[in-house]
Amino acid sequence: MIDFAIRRRGLVLGLVLATAFFGAARAEQPATATAAAADSTVTTFAAASLTNAFEDIGKAYEAKGKPKVRFSFAASSALAKQMEAGAPANIFASADLKWMDYVEKKDLIVPSSRVVPIGNALVLVAPADKAKPVTLAKGMDIDALLGPNGRIATGLTDSVPVGIYAKTAFTNLGVWDKVSPRIVGAESVRAALALVERGEVPYGVVYATDAAIAKNVKVVAIFPADSHPPVEYPFALAKGHDTAEAKAFFAFLTSPEAKEIYKKYGFVVK
Repeated sequence: MIDFAIRRRGLVLGLVLATAFFGAARAEQPATATAAAADSTVTTFAAASLTNAFEDIGKAYEAKGKPKVRFSFAASSALAKQMEAGAPANIFASADLKWMDYVEKKDLIVPSSRVVPIGNALVLVAPADKAKPVTLAKGMDIDALLGPNGRIATGLTDSVPVGIYAKTAFTNLGVWDKVSPRIVGAESVRAALALVERGEVPYGVVYATDAAIAKNVKVVAIFPADSHPPVEYPFALAKGHDTAEAKAFFAFLTSPEAKEIYKKYGFVVK
């Protein structure tokens, strides 16, 4: 009787342990599958001005049965700092050479992967219902353009690419000293564009592609090409995160199909 009781307790214990083991195994499977799925997802850090084009390119890529792609859009400066802090990006697409140079010096990208497939133009915009042509020339009368209280929105002029381009352009036109107190610095080009769209400022300095998608904004002038460095977009793979999936999507970003999407949004394809 005692032997039977011992065997019975042993059987129960064995069933409990087996249930716990197989239950743990089942619980582990979804986590493993989730980790595998996360490994195949490509994360691209991209300048805010690339939002619409990259989203369309991502959809076209996934429509081919390719792995899911994820985007983080912001000012190139903010994205570069996030990468420096350890953010796990697979691809970085900057709106200027400065911030790509920055992450390269920090050993955060694969230098041999750097390409500059597209460019843009720097423009002055105004709310559509108040838009009148403006002549951007050396020594232009800023007070006459803006009036006593008018301001100009653009990116932060010490960090955000569009703001850096704007400062350089106004400096080369000889009017930065008068313009600088009138600047409203935004965290990204899209944030600056929004200020003009809402009529909170009479003018903004943005990229031609951003102006093209805005509903309530019109271009009133294009900055002279010699007033600022060319607006170029370097792309690169992130070092240590250049997976096979990342390399495949990176190649698609410069494919003929992607180039047609860039053209649709007004980018200059090289």
